[in-house]
Amino acid sequence: MKEKILYVIVCAAGPAADVGRLDGLAQDEGWTVQIVATPSALDFVDVPDLERRTGRPVRSRYRKPHEPRPPRADAIVVAPATYNTINKFAAGIADTYALGLLAEAPGLGIPVVVLPFVNSALAARAPFLRSVEGLRSEGVRVLFGPGEFEPHEPSATDANDTYVWERALTALG
Repeated sequence: MKEKILYVIVCAAGPAADVGRLDGLAQDEGWTVQIVATPSALDFVDVPDLERRTGRPVRSRYRKPHEPRPPRADAIVVAPATYNTINKFAAGIADTYALGLLAEAPGLGIPVVVLPFVNSALAARAPFLRSVEGLRSEGVRVLFGPGEFEPHEPSATDANDTYVWERALTALG
Protein backbone atom coordinates (compact mmCIF):
# COMPACT_ATOMS: atom_id res chain seq x y z
CA MET A 1 0.00 0.00 0.00
CA LYS A 2 1.31 3.45 -0.96
CA GLU A 3 2.18 5.67 1.98
CA LYS A 4 0.10 8.81 2.44
CA ILE A 5 2.33 11.90 2.50
CA LEU A 6 1.15 14.92 4.47
CA TYR A 7 3.08 18.14 4.17
CA VAL A 8 2.67 20.30 7.27
CA ILE A 9 3.63 23.87 6.46
CA VAL A 10 4.35 25.71 9.69
CA CYS A 11 4.50 29.49 9.86
CA ALA A 12 6.08 31.85 12.40
CA ALA A 13 3.32 32.17 14.97
CA GLY A 14 3.02 31.36 18.66
CA PRO A 15 1.58 27.84 18.32
CA ALA A 16 4.36 26.78 15.92
CA ALA A 17 6.45 25.48 18.82
CA ASP A 18 3.77 22.81 19.34
CA VAL A 19 3.58 21.59 15.73
CA GLY A 20 4.84 18.24 17.02
CA ARG A 21 1.30 17.71 18.33
CA LEU A 22 -0.06 17.84 14.79
CA ASP A 23 2.72 15.54 13.61
CA GLY A 24 1.80 12.98 16.27
CA LEU A 25 -1.91 13.14 15.47
CA ALA A 26 -1.22 12.76 11.75
CA GLN A 27 1.11 9.81 12.24
CA ASP A 28 -1.53 8.16 14.43
CA GLU A 29 -3.88 8.44 11.44
CA GLY A 30 -1.36 6.74 9.14
CA TRP A 31 0.23 9.77 7.50
CA THR A 32 3.92 10.09 6.72
CA VAL A 33 4.66 13.68 7.70
CA GLN A 34 6.99 16.10 5.98
CA ILE A 35 7.45 19.34 7.92
CA VAL A 36 8.04 22.44 5.79
CA ALA A 37 8.85 25.59 7.74
CA THR A 38 8.71 29.11 6.42
CA PRO A 39 12.13 30.74 6.91
CA SER A 40 10.85 32.76 9.88
CA ALA A 41 9.26 29.68 11.46
CA LEU A 42 12.66 28.02 11.87
CA ASP A 43 13.17 30.18 14.97
CA PHE A 44 9.85 28.94 16.42
CA VAL A 45 10.27 25.16 16.07
CA ASP A 46 12.63 22.54 17.45
CA VAL A 47 14.09 21.29 14.16
CA PRO A 48 16.09 18.34 15.60
CA ASP A 49 13.05 17.11 17.54
CA LEU A 50 10.79 17.33 14.47
CA GLU A 51 13.35 15.52 12.34
CA ARG A 52 13.61 12.78 14.96
CA ARG A 53 9.81 12.45 15.17
CA THR A 54 9.22 12.34 11.41
CA GLY A 55 12.43 10.64 10.29
CA ARG A 56 12.65 13.33 7.61
CA PRO A 57 14.54 16.62 7.31
CA VAL A 58 12.60 19.78 8.03
CA ARG A 59 12.52 21.61 4.70
CA SER A 60 12.60 25.38 4.38
CA ARG A 61 14.32 25.97 1.06
CA TYR A 62 14.25 24.62 -2.45
CA ARG A 63 16.43 21.57 -2.96
CA LYS A 64 19.74 21.84 -4.75
CA PRO A 65 20.00 20.03 -8.11
CA HIS A 66 22.01 17.14 -6.62
CA GLU A 67 19.62 16.61 -3.69
CA PRO A 68 16.90 13.97 -3.95
CA ARG A 69 13.38 15.09 -4.84
CA PRO A 70 10.99 14.60 -1.93
CA PRO A 71 7.81 12.62 -2.58
CA ARG A 72 4.81 14.69 -3.68
CA ALA A 73 2.27 15.51 -1.00
CA ASP A 74 -1.09 13.76 -0.98
CA ALA A 75 -2.40 16.61 1.18
CA ILE A 76 -1.10 19.80 2.77
CA VAL A 77 -1.96 21.40 6.10
CA VAL A 78 -0.85 24.96 6.80
CA ALA A 79 -0.81 25.43 10.58
CA PRO A 80 -0.40 27.81 12.19
CA ALA A 81 -1.13 29.89 9.11
CA THR A 82 -0.25 33.55 9.51
CA TYR A 83 -1.91 36.62 8.02
CA ASN A 84 1.13 37.08 5.79
CA THR A 85 1.19 33.52 4.46
CA ILE A 86 -2.56 33.39 3.83
CA ASN A 87 -2.47 36.65 1.88
CA LYS A 88 0.59 35.65 -0.14
CA PHE A 89 -0.88 32.21 -0.89
CA ALA A 90 -4.10 33.81 -2.14
CA ALA A 91 -2.14 36.28 -4.28
CA GLY A 92 -0.07 33.50 -5.88
CA ILE A 93 3.20 34.76 -4.44
CA ALA A 94 5.83 32.04 -4.33
CA ASP A 95 8.82 33.77 -2.74
CA THR A 96 9.66 30.91 -0.35
CA TYR A 97 9.73 27.14 -0.69
CA ALA A 98 6.57 26.83 1.43
CA LEU A 99 4.68 29.34 -0.72
CA GLY A 100 5.96 27.68 -3.89
CA LEU A 101 4.42 24.40 -2.75
CA LEU A 102 1.17 26.16 -1.91
CA ALA A 103 1.09 28.02 -5.23
CA GLU A 104 1.15 24.73 -7.15
CA ALA A 105 -1.09 22.63 -4.92
CA PRO A 106 -4.54 23.72 -6.20
CA GLY A 107 -3.42 23.24 -9.81
CA LEU A 108 -2.12 19.77 -8.98
CA GLY A 109 -5.33 18.77 -7.22
CA ILE A 110 -3.62 18.42 -3.84
CA PRO A 111 -6.08 19.07 -0.99
CA VAL A 112 -5.00 21.99 1.20
CA VAL A 113 -6.33 22.82 4.67
CA VAL A 114 -5.42 26.18 6.20
CA LEU A 115 -5.77 26.61 9.98
CA PRO A 116 -5.19 30.32 10.64
CA PHE A 117 -3.63 31.94 13.66
CA VAL A 118 -4.46 35.62 13.33
CA ASN A 119 -5.75 38.21 15.72
CA SER A 120 -9.15 39.87 15.43
CA ALA A 121 -7.70 43.14 14.10
CA LEU A 122 -6.01 41.37 11.18
CA ALA A 123 -8.91 38.97 10.60
CA ALA A 124 -11.28 41.92 10.15
CA ARG A 125 -9.20 43.48 7.37
CA ALA A 126 -10.55 43.44 3.82
CA PRO A 127 -7.34 41.97 2.31
CA PHE A 128 -7.54 38.98 4.65
CA LEU A 129 -11.26 38.42 4.03
CA ARG A 130 -10.69 38.60 0.25
CA SER A 131 -7.83 36.12 0.57
CA VAL A 132 -9.97 33.64 2.50
CA GLU A 133 -12.74 33.86 -0.10
CA GLY A 134 -10.28 33.62 -2.98
CA LEU A 135 -8.65 30.50 -1.58
CA ARG A 136 -12.03 28.91 -0.90
CA SER A 137 -13.07 29.60 -4.51
CA GLU A 138 -10.09 27.47 -5.59
CA GLY A 139 -11.09 24.59 -3.33
CA VAL A 140 -8.73 25.36 -0.45
CA ARG A 141 -10.34 24.53 2.91
CA VAL A 142 -9.75 27.60 5.09
CA LEU A 143 -10.91 26.95 8.65
CA PHE A 144 -12.07 30.44 9.46
CA GLY A 145 -15.38 31.40 10.99
CA PRO A 146 -17.72 30.25 13.76
CA GLY A 147 -16.97 26.72 14.92
CA GLU A 148 -13.74 26.53 12.93
CA PHE A 149 -11.33 29.26 13.95
CA GLU A 150 -12.09 32.28 16.07
CA PRO A 151 -9.47 35.04 15.95
CA HIS A 152 -7.84 35.94 19.24
CA GLU A 153 -7.59 39.44 20.64
CA PRO A 154 -4.42 41.37 19.73
CA SER A 155 -1.69 40.73 22.33
CA ALA A 156 -3.67 37.89 23.95
CA THR A 157 -1.32 35.93 26.19
CA ASP A 158 -3.27 32.66 26.18
CA ALA A 159 -4.04 32.42 22.44
CA ASN A 160 -1.46 29.66 21.87
CA ASP A 161 -3.20 27.46 24.44
CA THR A 162 -6.51 27.51 22.57
CA TYR A 163 -5.13 26.61 19.12
CA VAL A 164 -6.94 23.46 17.97
CA TRP A 165 -4.53 21.42 15.84
CA GLU A 166 -7.03 18.56 15.51
CA ARG A 167 -9.34 20.63 13.30
CA ALA A 168 -6.85 20.53 10.45
CA LEU A 169 -6.83 16.74 10.28
CA THR A 170 -10.59 16.51 10.73
CA ALA A 171 -11.01 18.82 7.73
CA LEU A 172 -8.91 16.51 5.55
CA GLY A 173 -11.64 13.91 6.01
